[in-house]
Amino acid sequence: MPVENWDEIRTAFQVARLGTVSGAAEYLGVHHATVIRHVDALEARLGVKLFQRHARGYTPTEAGADLLQVAQATDDQFTQLVGRIKGHGDGVSGELVVTALASMSDMLVPALTEFQQDHPGLVIRLLTDSRLFRLEYGEAHVAIRAGAAPQDPDNVVQPFLTLTPGLYAARAYVDRMGLPKGPEDFGAHHFVGPDEAQSRAPFFRWLQANVPPDRIIFRGSDERAIAAAVESGAGIGFVTRRAASGNPDLVEVLPRQSDWNAPLWLVTHVDLHRTSKVQALLSFLKGKAKEWQSTV
Repeated sequence: MPVENWDEIRTAFQVARLGTVSGAAEYLGVHHATVIRHVDALEARLGVKLFQRHARGYTPTEAGADLLQVAQATDDQFTQLVGRIKGHGDGVSGELVVTALASMSDMLVPALTEFQQDHPGLVIRLLTDSRLFRLEYGEAHVAIRAGAAPQDPDNVVQPFLTLTPGLYAARAYVDRMGLPKGPEDFGAHHFVGPDEAQSRAPFFRWLQANVPPDRIIFRGSDERAIAAAVESGAGIGFVTRRAASGNPDLVEVLPRQSDWNAPLWLVTHVDLHRTSKVQALLSFLKGKAKEWQSTV
């Protein structure tokens, strides 16, 4: 029998995703009795059990797992559609979502504030989570990404900045441990590095390739924590030129190398790229990049 009620499918999807009736009810903003009624009606309509009920909640059966997969794809498509519709306005107003490295916040926040003051109808959201936000699903309008140029054919990719970090140590560390003359001395020193084993940053890949793993004695999940550890004397590590220039207690350990450089890219989805607010922000950020390049 064909399913005619999307609300029932959406409810069952949230039960499968969250595992409990109460969790689905809270997420959907309905009474738990409504959730139970929708699930029972859908099972009756389909003539199959979608869940195993137990004391801890609901576990999808094989049929329920199939429903979860199809409903997830449908929900993603709705999310994508909503994101695109939100971006189709002609004016520079509404919500504008930007995602970037957490270490760029000190530059981006003042710049985005300036941009917002020029366009008071905007609500700015700056997302600095480590995960890659999916532009195709409308999770962000503009992404600033590091490393190799993104290859998704549905994205518009433009060069933005090139990070040129240096290898530094705090003066307190140098007083305590001295400085290595080169990689041959790294085994006698302490280093600060990324917690992520497969970092996309070229400078962190260089560090992992040239420093014995047991010498990286302090690890951080983002560049700000790593820079703070270097500044505190925990060990030798990479710090951006912008951060190092404001700290006279940092000592450059080795001359900068070109293979440490990390290109940054402005990435937009093709469906939102030509909207007024995205074009306005891209133009603004490209102007800022000319000011910033000598400092990063």
